[in-house]
Amino acid sequence: MILFVLSTCLPAALIVAAALFAGPWPVLAVLSLTVMVWGLDHFVAKVSVPLNERSSRTADILSALLAVVHFGLLSLVIWAMSGDVLSSIDKVFLFFASGTFFGQISNSNAHELIHRRTRGLFRLGKWVYISLLHGQHVSSHLLVHHQYVGTRQDPSTSRLGESYYSYAYRAWLGEIRVGFQAEAKRLRRVQRSPLGNPYLIYALGSLGVLAVSYMIGGFIGVVWHVALASFAQQQLLLCDYVQHYGLERKIADNGKPEPVGDTHSWNAPQWYSSGMMLNAPRHSDHHAHPSRPYTMLDLPSDGPMLPRSLPVMATLALFPRAWRRVMDRRARDWKDTTAL
Repeated sequence: MILFVLSTCLPAALIVAAALFAGPWPVLAVLSLTVMVWGLDHFVAKVSVPLNERSSRTADILSALLAVVHFGLLSLVIWAMSGDVLSSIDKVFLFFASGTFFGQISNSNAHELIHRRTRGLFRLGKWVYISLLHGQHVSSHLLVHHQYVGTRQDPSTSRLGESYYSYAYRAWLGEIRVGFQAEAKRLRRVQRSPLGNPYLIYALGSLGVLAVSYMIGGFIGVVWHVALASFAQQQLLLCDYVQHYGLERKIADNGKPEPVGDTHSWNAPQWYSSGMMLNAPRHSDHHAHPSRPYTMLDLPSDGPMLPRSLPVMATLALFPRAWRRVMDRRARDWKDTTAL
């Protein structure tokens, strides 16, 4: 549990120092989320073992704390970026540090929270996504992605040969559409008013958080908020792109896809980045057990493994030719294996 606490809270503390004091802190904040993560993953050969069920309570406490920290950091960073105390170079480093925190830690934490059965924790996760102007991901992820992953019905499943840039455009718009349709269908099934669609909350909530940013930093505060949210959204899309690239479920003669298994998600064993992202790289186990706390997730014995850590592979995905050279053969090999 100490790994999860240190790897998530250390960058947050450095970002606070960067926003308040500048000096070396903006650079150190960026390094704590990039070079340090890569170095610990690369040079320390270690695979963390799953914790027992007793860890779930502590895991929920950390997730709730990280959500509160997220809202505080977002407000603080927008205040610092909108002011004239920090230099331009300090603001560049602060933007990338905080944007990376929101993209890799806040997104991962919100993902965990929306899978919790406790209403308060779920709402925290939902509002983290809303604060990043990405509330539709809650509905799309829970109602569509987990049911249709590995099929063409899931916009978040990346296809073999598809570049990240084509995927991001398709998936972002697709999430909005299929999530709304799924929520509307759910409301009709339980005979509730269309006004109960959470998309209304997503839209009004997004306007509300932008209004708060306006009060903090004026128009430039809103601009920084949108920029940070866009950066964080791209990192979430990158994770989905990497974790499902080219892996498809077989469709039976009756038109139904095979059950979701270990072979339908890419995983990564690197210990430090896994801790920082609350075991998001252990993606097969999450799809097999969506409500399982992140502290208990394990690596599959026979599932697809990425050749490098998830953050490294997400960076590689920004370069489509290099990405395809590394990943297309691996994806085809898994497709051939599962076809036997």
